[in-house]
Amino acid sequence: MSNAFIFFIVLWCIVFISLLAIGGFFMFRKFLKRMPKDNGMSELDWQEYYIHKALPLWNDEARSLLNELVSPVPDLFRDVAKEKIGGRISKIALEEHATTIELDHIMRGYIVATPKRDHKFMKKKLTELNIDYTPYLNLFELADDEKNKFSIFDHREEISEAKTTHTQ
Repeated sequence: MSNAFIFFIVLWCIVFISLLAIGGFFMFRKFLKRMPKDNGMSELDWQEYYIHKALPLWNDEARSLLNELVSPVPDLFRDVAKEKIGGRISKIALEEHATTIELDHIMRGYIVATPKRDHKFMKKKLTELNIDYTPYLNLFELADDEKNKFSIFDHREEISEAKTTHTQ
């Protein structure tokens, strides 16, 4: 066999194993999110529960704003990001017994559900849309963090507190 063919086979094996490892990593992460927690429901179960329960609260304006906020996310991951952020926004609105989803709910849910590594892009998008995020600066510390993993449905008191300080 020629050296070029052997080099091609070795290169193909490296690429193939790398792609399998990357795909396996994302599949395993999804599997972990589907694992039930202490209360018997997984992170994704809670997300679906809050989205379906709050569906009547979402008006066209709130939906279009959410679609606009997740537009910088690559198409491949946009639906996942939208569901994660929508679940958090829905939980906040349901806990406050809101009649509709307002900008305040969207801002608090969007900030907390967005990973810290994406805050730079999030702030840029909010600035493009002329949305003032300075009243919510304390929520950036509660945002989803890969290093300090927690459920996006945590921090109930801090997020409610942010609403009261913002509206006053």
